[in-house]
Amino acid sequence: MPAPSPVDLILPGAADVRAAAAGWLSGLAGERRLSPNTVEAYRRDLRQFLAHLARTGTNPDIPALIRLKPRDLRGFMAARRQEGVCGRSLTRALAALRSFARYLDREGHGTVAALSAIRSPKIERGLPRPLPIAAAVAMTSSDIRAGEDRPPWVLARDAAVLALLYGAGLRISEALGLRRRDAPVEGIDVVTVLGKGAKTRSVPVIVPVQAAVAEYLRVCPYGLAPEGPLFVGARGGTLSPRIVQLAVASLRGALGLPESATPHALRHSFATHLLARQGDLRAIQELLGHASLATTQLYTKVDAARLLSAFAAAHPRARAS
Repeated sequence: MPAPSPVDLILPGAADVRAAAAGWLSGLAGERRLSPNTVEAYRRDLRQFLAHLARTGTNPDIPALIRLKPRDLRGFMAARRQEGVCGRSLTRALAALRSFARYLDREGHGTVAALSAIRSPKIERGLPRPLPIAAAVAMTSSDIRAGEDRPPWVLARDAAVLALLYGAGLRISEALGLRRRDAPVEGIDVVTVLGKGAKTRSVPVIVPVQAAVAEYLRVCPYGLAPEGPLFVGARGGTLSPRIVQLAVASLRGALGLPESATPHALRHSFATHLLARQGDLRAIQELLGHASLATTQLYTKVDAARLLSAFAAAHPRARAS
């Protein structure tokens, strides 16, 4: 008997569902080029749904999925709500189930009609939480961590990565995805990054960021291959995002910053600080690689919230009330 695949070991349900799920997940990673994190989240959502069906007495095979009623899906959503799952996660779970249902339909198994009767839950979008300018600038300097028992080149590396997040508005995955040949050093004021959905965009790189990257390259003890990663770990391999997150945690302690001061908060700070200096919203959208202007417009609300806060703190009538 052949050894079971990883999907067989993880997903509940009948063999036909597990086989279909294997093909679906493979397509997400290969043809649609979704990130490994997204594929894993979709796999987890499908597993939770199949487990819910099994608990409620439905044998989760493909014919049972085709026969699902809207109440079956609403029951799953309600059960997840009771477990404390937020609206954003429930929306993603529905997206995963719809994606799997489309795969079943394309493969000739039939249509899961019940999904068309289910609306995605409303999501209350929280405002981005940018850092003050002084704190954001301090996080991009290696001087703050000079007392740590870390090699100087590691501190320079972390500073260069964080400088790209704040100075160019990159996502952490975009910064760590840069190749050595793409290093934005002196004379190279634009870098091309691979963003979400495998979309590329060109981002200008200011002189202080170029200097931070150049300093890292100057002290890095490894010979970096042109096609290899720009940022490497302690042993010369690809740098993990977790290492950058730990560096930011150390900086939070040194600077007395809240838990919301994450690597991604530096990207938020980039957009908010540009907007506060009359940056054009469309240009900021392009710099960030947002597919929708509505996502970028969240930063206008951050600025408005700060104005209201300042008004409430300073206006005589506001203080009197």
